[in-house]
Amino acid sequence: MIPTVQMLYAVTEATWPPADRTPAGPWMLRNGARGGKRVSAATAQGDWTDDDLAAAETAMRMLGQDALFMIREGEDALDSALEARGYEIIDPVNLWACPVDQLTDRPVPRVTAFAIWEPLAIMLDIWADGGIGPDRIAVMDRAEVPKTGLLGRISDKPAGTAFCAISDGIAMVHALEITSAHRRKGMGVWLMRQAAHWAKAHGADWMSVLCTQANGAANGLYASLGMQVVGQYHYRILPNTSDSE
Repeated sequence: MIPTVQMLYAVTEATWPPADRTPAGPWMLRNGARGGKRVSAATAQGDWTDDDLAAAETAMRMLGQDALFMIREGEDALDSALEARGYEIIDPVNLWACPVDQLTDRPVPRVTAFAIWEPLAIMLDIWADGGIGPDRIAVMDRAEVPKTGLLGRISDKPAGTAFCAISDGIAMVHALEITSAHRRKGMGVWLMRQAAHWAKAHGADWMSVLCTQANGAANGLYASLGMQVVGQYHYRILPNTSDSE
């Protein structure tokens, strides 16, 4: 049976971890250490009141972070309460999944993609060009689960990179980045397939990936691989903030 959205929320936390997590009443607060929304957003873990919302806002600002909440499926009341406080929706995300065998049905062509950890300098350069800098590389370093980097090549030239990690038998791909010169050449397909071959060799049964709904090209890639949208989440943030997903 395909993983549930709740399972994928947990895999996301394990494979792309915050610097610190602090239970605070009905909330789980996260210190993202400038690693983006996914590791900085607060989530609900119990019944809450409007006073609890105000306390969470204060606590997040004391961490030097924006007042930011992740809204998961079934959290309509929280979504509405934040909207009433002036919060805006930002970065709706799709969670995709498929059996690992679905992506290992053909071998990756020789010298097309490699599983490498720790990342090579060229991988760091590709990520940096895509806006994935040291603070997000630190997120990868923090993951205490089986993990690898992925390097793709076209015509003997570096063409793309990604990060993949496994939790509870589910591999999740993060930070897939293709160089501008090599987009629309199938590199994303081979990086996903290389990730699946690595994941299967390390005991995973499922592949998964997160993608903002606004990224039409990436969502098209995952659909073309036969992956299914298992669920979504989005963020609520006060206006005039700029930290990226």
